[in-house]
Amino acid sequence: MLKKIFNSFKNLDKLTKLIMNYGLKFCFFICIISFVILLTYNFSFTIPILFTIGFILFKLSLIWGIEFVICGFVVDGIKKQII
Repeated sequence: MLKKIFNSFKNLDKLTKLIMNYGLKFCFFICIISFVILLTYNFSFTIPILFTIGFILFKLSLIWGIEFVICGFVVDGIKKQII
């Protein structure tokens, strides 16, 4: 099962793989920003909106990361069926 996933990732189109990599890097950057905001909230309990912003950014980065991976595989599958 895991070998099949790695093989399908290796066989992705170059453009699709590039877009997936940039998308995952962007999501990782948003995740780092959310961690910094949550750490700031952890050390200063006086601003409760920081927790909400950090948590929303964290959820957003996870959702977008999963979306980039799934959509990358779907687009690659559609490209291979059409060509």
